[in-house]
Amino acid sequence: MSDDQLSRTFAALADPTRRAMLARLAQGEATVGQLAEPFDMSFAAVSKHLRVLETAGLVTRGRDAQYRPATLDARPLATASAWIGDYAQFWADSFDAMGSYLERIQNTQGTGARNQEGEHP
Repeated sequence: MSDDQLSRTFAALADPTRRAMLARLAQGEATVGQLAEPFDMSFAAVSKHLRVLETAGLVTRGRDAQYRPATLDARPLATASAWIGDYAQFWADSFDAMGSYLERIQNTQGTGARNQEGEHP
């Protein structure tokens, strides 16, 4: 797998647990224990997820006495969003073309139905 920032971001986002952790961190910093609360997993498993998020640059870890709170760093998400946004015009054009096609089909079917109705007494 490529080692570029965008690839690391999408790899980190591929897991629903990590996405849930990011959603929690969007509300403010949290400890491993706080992040583990909604999940049925060990602190070690949560720490592994946090390492993936850190490697992707989505989380930073501070040091406050004996615990290391995690904080969201959304800058890689902005880059991923911009990359996805580059395809917005493609999707808009595709949906417009599909809409035109469906309209043509409906008009053709409607005309055919009217012709058939007119042919029968």
